[in-house]
Amino acid sequence: MPKEGSLTNQLLVAMPGMDDPQFAQTVTLICEHGDKGALGIVLNKPLSMRLSEVLTQMKLPAQSETIAEKIVLSGGPVHQDRGFVLHRPGGNWESTHKISDSIQVTTSRDVLAAMARGEGPENAFIALGYAQWDAGQLEQELKDNAWLTLPVSEAVLFDLPYEDRWTAAWRTLGVDVTSVAPSAGHA
Repeated sequence: MPKEGSLTNQLLVAMPGMDDPQFAQTVTLICEHGDKGALGIVLNKPLSMRLSEVLTQMKLPAQSETIAEKIVLSGGPVHQDRGFVLHRPGGNWESTHKISDSIQVTTSRDVLAAMARGEGPENAFIALGYAQWDAGQLEQELKDNAWLTLPVSEAVLFDLPYEDRWTAAWRTLGVDVTSVAPSAGHA
């Protein structure tokens, strides 16, 4: 259970004025947040790579074209050679981190082998890399109005096309993001 004040299991939504190309118009799931910093996975930056390429590198043949053609996301700029499978609960994998009762992230080869066979978790997607913030860095970025935090919406996370997730996250607040000013004022 995340401690009070933790942003674990929250969505971090880039404000319209975010000018960092790594994070402009992104939605990031915060997987861990505490005194030492935060780790998240960007949920809406598809790579040109498909799952078949990841599986081929691991010598795991995809059993179907549907599996082979799954999109792979850029989870963030840190360790882009590491894969993360974000999924709903289910399965017994070697290395799974429970983010909430309805969201898990697995980093072990066995989940990819199961996915290649068509036996992996439903609604799963793969991200290479992650986003990381040092102690106090994310809190400062929030004060600087770089991000908006929202409770996780499983619809945004699992049901929507990647390209719709940023605007959909804003819509969960009843906000048309095109009407939001790119910078904030401070009184």
